[in-house]
Amino acid sequence: MPGYRKLGVKTAHRKSMLRNLVTDLLREGRIQTTECRAKEARREAEKMITLGKRGDLHARRQVLAYVVDEDVVTKLFDEIAPRYEERNGGYTRILKLGPRRGDTAEVVFLELV
Repeated sequence: MPGYRKLGVKTAHRKSMLRNLVTDLLREGRIQTTECRAKEARREAEKMITLGKRGDLHARRQVLAYVVDEDVVTKLFDEIAPRYEERNGGYTRILKLGPRRGDTAEVVFLELV
């Protein structure tokens, strides 16, 4: 068994979708998505915030390789990461909203703490 969820899509689609979810989460602070997608996006978002806390050039380039918007990277290093300087992980929270009407998929809010 792999150490990640396949989410029912091909690899390239999954990676692209997660990159976009993480970028939107860091831009907006809160996104609405399905529970499985939120749990996978949370893993990557926590890694990006940890890199932002390091704050060096190599960390910035690693985040730029994953996050699709340079303005979001600047926001991560200047605003978001300093908020979590004293915190060791657990930067995100998942709030359950209930089943989606069309297919009863569990819908959640993924937000920064």
